[in-house]
Amino acid sequence: MAQSRNKLIYAVAGALLTASVLSACGSSNDNSGSSPEASADSSSPAATSSSSASAPPSASASSERYEKPVTLKLLIDNQTSTAGIQAVADEIEKRYNIKTEFDLRPGGGEGDNLVKTKLATGEMDDLNFYNAGSLFKALQPEKYFLDLSNEPFMQNVLDSFKPTVSVDGKIYAAPSGSSQAGAWLYNKKVYAELGLSVPKTWEELKANNEKIKAAGKTAVIGSYKDSWTSQLVLLADYYNVQADAPTFADDFTNNKAKFASTPAALKGFQKLAELKPYMNKDYLSTTYDQALKMLVDGTGVHYPMLTFALSNIFATYPDKIDDIGVFAQPGDSADKNGLTVWMPAAISIYKEGKNVEAAKKWVNFFASAEAMKIMATKAKPEGPYVVKGAELPEDAYAGVKEMVPYFDEGKTAPALEFLSPLKGPNLPQITVEAGAGMKSPEDSAKAYDKDVEKQAKQLGIAGW
Repeated sequence: MAQSRNKLIYAVAGALLTASVLSACGSSNDNSGSSPEASADSSSPAATSSSSASAPPSASASSERYEKPVTLKLLIDNQTSTAGIQAVADEIEKRYNIKTEFDLRPGGGEGDNLVKTKLATGEMDDLNFYNAGSLFKALQPEKYFLDLSNEPFMQNVLDSFKPTVSVDGKIYAAPSGSSQAGAWLYNKKVYAELGLSVPKTWEELKANNEKIKAAGKTAVIGSYKDSWTSQLVLLADYYNVQADAPTFADDFTNNKAKFASTPAALKGFQKLAELKPYMNKDYLSTTYDQALKMLVDGTGVHYPMLTFALSNIFATYPDKIDDIGVFAQPGDSADKNGLTVWMPAAISIYKEGKNVEAAKKWVNFFASAEAMKIMATKAKPEGPYVVKGAELPEDAYAGVKEMVPYFDEGKTAPALEFLSPLKGPNLPQITVEAGAGMKSPEDSAKAYDKDVEKQAKQLGIAGW
């Protein structure tokens, strides 16, 4: 969703608080991996430049605090809100005398190229903020970044995050904040009025849609004017795909499995097609912003979307935020009901940097429950944290609180784009055609397989 993510960022930059696809839906995601956020102001403290120390002075014997200040440079995209990260960086400076200089780079493809150039020329910053998943692995982290596998702070990180930043069993980054999910946002007031329960199977969801439609409301909001939004039903179904086809991600990457010939994967396109009778009549001309208004007004009741939308809602309709809940896209079995997760961006340490030990100390604090608590004072999480012991703040969005049981019960899976480098660039167009009934689910799946094949050959992936 690189293209999608960029479209989202420009569409909501003024309203968003944060950072994945969608970087995962998003681009460079999300890039930057995280969640869509408003651009950082180059005049803000986060963007203020200061000179880096050539080498970290030794820490005093009585504490971990350096006697002389050390400055680390953090390379981060300018589409990410730095307020929460800055709050943690301020605490790190207070505790350890380690200053953080934010080095802002462009988002999207331009930013990706800049990161790769810095790595190739040996000019990478001490710390790199970048998407987890396939985009991170494309940077060849084993070549450029410090192996953090045996660092004590990695024990604080949930196992579900680690594969998205691992190569050959070694871990090369820590998480930058909270997760997000590809899920269904729903209007809790309408659910209460109609006596509906959160569905745990696709059939239960369709039954709810029928009751909502009978009540004269839009059961499923479509916003295909912003074509990237059409992908969510397919992408959010990955937990269900993995539950039925555990090796799909690897097989898909290695040209051993296709969407069209894998029943569990094909169901995503089939589900998309089944929603047309429940969508607003003007779904082809409805925008993302209009969709959010429908949802908070209760004229529309369900909206398949990434949970970064909660920050949009809070920014524009703060008095309505607690009316919006979140549930996982259902599959065939209530026993296998689980959530597809977009992982937070990765923070890695450049192993040829001059301040590696100070950078390890920085990441050690950042990947802690205490740091996440500090971050939450400036940036509300859009999903549970992936750091052990990190609790959601009391004022967390109601929808985010509904995501917690999935994490507590281990019923989560990373989105496919975090497990495979393949994500066809024409997916938004293909899912619009599938959702609008222009093509059958089977033909849409075949079209996507062809789109992926072109990408795989361009990337030079073995087996294609």
